Amino acid sequence: MSHNSLLLLIPWGLQAEEWKVAGDEQFAPYSFVTLDDDQPRGLDVELVEAVMHEAKIPYSLRLYPWQRVKRMLERHDVTMAFQFVGTPERMQQYELVGPIRTGSTVFMTTEKTAIADWRSLDDLSPYVIGQVRGYAYQADFDKADLRRDSSAQNPRQLVSMLLAGRIDIIVGDRVQLMYFVREQRAEQSVRILAKSLVEMPRYVAFSKGDRDRADTFAAALARLRDAGVLDTLYQRWQ
Repeated sequence: MSHNSLLLLIPWGLQAEEWKVAGDEQFAPYSFVTLDDDQPRGLDVELVEAVMHEAKIPYSLRLYPWQRVKRMLERHDVTMAFQFVGTPERMQQYELVGPIRTGSTVFMTTEKTAIADWRSLDDLSPYVIGQVRGYAYQADFDKADLRRDSSAQNPRQLVSMLLAGRIDIIVGDRVQLMYFVREQRAEQSVRILAKSLVEMPRYVAFSKGDRDRADTFAAALARLRDAGVLDTLYQRWQ
């Protein structure tokens, strides 16, 4: 199929228009900016960029604080945002496409906390659990009557609070939490409870009703997945 034929498959009007794409600036190693050059980096950044190139759609991609990312999408200031969890609430709010990858959400603690593992959320009730303000984790956990500390603005701060002994347990993506633990050379100070909270698929989100763009992105994502391109990117960041 020729390049021109491929363009005919994209709804006219989406071809030349630049998509504004936003992601979380403090979600390393999935999306982050470095102080030296302010360039978006990370696994999810590379995944999204690969899909946009495959779809042959012009775009600009910038990273912001997560709460601002959500507001920008709600106000239609951006075309698309990433990386959302696929909760029922999020599925009602947005057109979700993906998943672009799946991460394991876990509980991390230190030797100062007696808990060995957990079977039900009630097992966590004696402890103060740290989570990032504005994040959704898993439906039952999000609704559970637990003692929470939501003062952390980002996962790096959450890890620092755990290491400082300010909270008992933190919740988050396994790869990400360990990235920040290694950053502080504190691997020997933490432990991850064996039972995961959930295997959490991550999605890109479009405004509700924006089906044409969502379908265009989904088709390009599927082509890259089938070609093995996504697996190659995943392995680079493991």
